[in-house]
Amino acid sequence: MFRSLSIAVFASTFALSSCSDSAGPTYEELVAANPIRPLPAMMPGHSTALADLPDPPDPAKVRLGRFLFYDTRLSADATISCATCHRPENGFSEPTPVSTGVAGQTGSRKSPSFLNAAFAFYPETFWDGRAASLEDQAKGPIENPIEMGSTHDASATAIADIPGYAPFFEEVFGDPVVTIDRIADAIADYERTRISGNSRYDQWIEADEDEPGYVDPLTEQEHLGRELFFGKALCATCHVGQHFTDSRFHNLGIGYDAETNEMVDVGRFAVTAAEVDTGAFKTPGLREVQLRAPYMHDGSLATLRDVMDHYVKGGTANPWLSPKMQPVDLSDEEIDAVIAFMEALAGEGWRDTPPEIFPG
Repeated sequence: MFRSLSIAVFASTFALSSCSDSAGPTYEELVAANPIRPLPAMMPGHSTALADLPDPPDPAKVRLGRFLFYDTRLSADATISCATCHRPENGFSEPTPVSTGVAGQTGSRKSPSFLNAAFAFYPETFWDGRAASLEDQAKGPIENPIEMGSTHDASATAIADIPGYAPFFEEVFGDPVVTIDRIADAIADYERTRISGNSRYDQWIEADEDEPGYVDPLTEQEHLGRELFFGKALCATCHVGQHFTDSRFHNLGIGYDAETNEMVDVGRFAVTAAEVDTGAFKTPGLREVQLRAPYMHDGSLATLRDVMDHYVKGGTANPWLSPKMQPVDLSDEEIDAVIAFMEALAGEGWRDTPPEIFPG
């Protein structure tokens, strides 16, 4: 969560405050301003469409989830929404090293992006994988005293007390009852629709170079970076597959205190109690990575160049360093090329803005 709201989120907060001064918009007005959106079609860069998943998102539930995702009234003081930390303009991450919640309290981790989470190899969420699903993840910040600072019961009651929400819950669930499970279910389905694809790299993969008039979508530098990324730079050791993540947990040495021989944040160890998981954090996907600075779980690396420098040296030595972390010999030109390739993974289909009006 960040210290100053973006213009977009401020606009949504203004809409909420405007609603509180009157009976609020009618159901018809809400539906007109927020029509049900069809699920995104399959894009280059993905081998599966959302609609073909075993349990695909429900478009009506996605609409409800979009309201809830941007609604600050889920928090104890009505100042923090999911979008406060997962900012759409930052690839649903944030531009600050760590998150800020109710009463200006700061946490110790940066909010990770959830782009393409619908297709994750493994379902665990959060940097340490403590939530088993997007639904579980959606519940966590609500009752976290530093983040939204509320309770599940209080947040459900707050939403239930807003008459404008009733027809949307009834539309999705068959009755207007509001529960924390239903809130989380709807938010998770909205998050699943945030899919990034059709990057220039994807276009290159699918292109026919022998087609008359073919224009290479990648530059010479980006091609060099691609070869290095999948080759001697060892990036693809962990950043694998269409979404460039193995969805697993690794210690890179970030946050190691050599004086105490301890990790400042024990990461995955807090969940599993396995010594090997000490200081291990989940591999983030790389699509839209150019929007998500600063980097790492604690936001301690300001730029992608800083990230590459950390990897090139093989991370920071510590007793739990992942064996996948190995020094690599890259020139400055090669490092720049790898960064250029990662930036070429920027795609489309994921962007969004807050609803212009909310249930009131």
